Amino acid sequence: MTKNFKQLSSNLTKEEHIKKNSNYLRGTISDDLKNQVTNSFSGDNVSLIRFHGMYQQDDRDLRRERNEQKLESRYAMMLRCRLPGGVISSKQWIKIDSFASTNTLYKTIRLTNRQTFQLHGILKKDLKNIHQILHQIGLDSLGTANDVNRNVLCTSDPMQSEVHQECYEWAQKISNFLLPHTKAYVEIWLDQKKILSTDHEPILGKTYLPRKFKTTVVIPPHNDVDLYANDMNFIAIVENKKIIGFNVLIGGGLSITHGNKQTWPFLALELGYIGIDKTLSVAKSIVTTQRDWGNRTNRKNAKTRYTIKNFGLNLFKQEVEKRANITFEPIRPYSFNTRGDQIGWKKDVNGNWSLTVFVQNGRICDNDNQLLKSGLLKIASIHKGNFRLTSNQNIIISEILSENKNKIEQIAISYGLIKKISKLRENAMSCVSFPTCPLAMAEAERMLPNFITKVENIMLKYGVDNEMIILRVSGCPNGCGRSLLSEIGLIGKSIGRYNLYIGGNKIGNRIPKIYQENITEKEILVHLDFLIKNWSIYRQENEDFGDFVIRKKIVKAVINPIHDFWN
Repeated sequence: MTKNFKQLSSNLTKEEHIKKNSNYLRGTISDDLKNQVTNSFSGDNVSLIRFHGMYQQDDRDLRRERNEQKLESRYAMMLRCRLPGGVISSKQWIKIDSFASTNTLYKTIRLTNRQTFQLHGILKKDLKNIHQILHQIGLDSLGTANDVNRNVLCTSDPMQSEVHQECYEWAQKISNFLLPHTKAYVEIWLDQKKILSTDHEPILGKTYLPRKFKTTVVIPPHNDVDLYANDMNFIAIVENKKIIGFNVLIGGGLSITHGNKQTWPFLALELGYIGIDKTLSVAKSIVTTQRDWGNRTNRKNAKTRYTIKNFGLNLFKQEVEKRANITFEPIRPYSFNTRGDQIGWKKDVNGNWSLTVFVQNGRICDNDNQLLKSGLLKIASIHKGNFRLTSNQNIIISEILSENKNKIEQIAISYGLIKKISKLRENAMSCVSFPTCPLAMAEAERMLPNFITKVENIMLKYGVDNEMIILRVSGCPNGCGRSLLSEIGLIGKSIGRYNLYIGGNKIGNRIPKIYQENITEKEILVHLDFLIKNWSIYRQENEDFGDFVIRKKIVKAVINPIHDFWN
């Protein structure tokens, strides 16, 4: 069976032409940096800087006022660091904190659910400075945005066991292996002289991938990285405390477009098992198959899950096997039973301690209730170990020596880093949304804390306040808040209005179903009061909220089409 995978150049999207004509992601970014009349980039460069880890944004709270004053929008950049596995040293953290405090508009650090951090509000004149600071401390932002393999996730705490350390090392290897090879990044941001040689992208190709691509490395039974939402996943199979191979799953993704039935969320599907020595070869083969087969004429149909839908899982699998010169073995047994982070203290295999600190919405800042930013900086000044960022927007202070435990605990308590919170709040999550995200349709990060308080009161009223419901809010349907893997998910529709989804599950392998569309926060709370009341009365023993609404057929379970449907 043969297929024609060529796509006519005349039908390619604007983004494909931008990449093709960019001279391997250089564009005219260097010229734009010299223009200090405006804080914005121009034309194609707005798209190209994303490959270098930045998004051009403006403060949407100020748009109308600045427009009335005939002023340019308050443009500034958001920069996202590449941090495979989420590990950052105390010394690196101090440098990042210093830059955020002195050279950004918002003075904060934002932890993302891609297990890294991003800085909002960097003026164009300070961009080279932050890139050079990152380079000096052994970091970069290359490949954290646009049509490449993004920051590679791994099970959060690699100090928990030797296997977790292996997992982290594989996240690093895969990230480095799939990075862009272009010298554009070091030429533009680090002022390295252009080398007189031909650029070549052996894996990503001259026009890179059709859309963004996300990868995880996971150790069962803990699904803290929400693997089913990612394009490529390596589930560790362990024997005698060593990883011997991986089950490979592909095609997950949550982004949709309101009103467009040709877009839909999807859970990653099983390809098969591979020995550990085949990992990089299989990773390359999956990425290059998506590179060559992905839709470049319609970006809404360009993610890996749509490529699999268009060609069939079996054909995609056969192509990966051909390119990697392997045959997938049957999937090895695995299961997941938990998700989220274990807030608080725990001991690692080396006898050291770690402290997982809850960070509401991932925003590292100081406020009246908590001096989180100052507290972490104080700890970093005396802590000899690392910080580890989680996929749930929290931070682990790891490798704490026993003799330093009390000292760090006292700092954490005095700055408000340790405090009692509900299970609901501990497991809630949101995207950034307003005021900086250009895609935002409704509030997310700014509305979630008070919204959680209102839902906590409902749960208290019905005697289930000690229970956990996974609740997430996304300001638009792009999927950044991973609302479509929650038991209660809100997706922004317009200012003050959301679509309400219910019916996901605790371990993150069931997509919730839309329950109410385009409703206000007040209306959402009325519905949740009714649902939580019934859950408290009619639930079976230890039955989770998401399972309850499925069992009672309040909504129908959403599952992936069976493999045969596609093959």
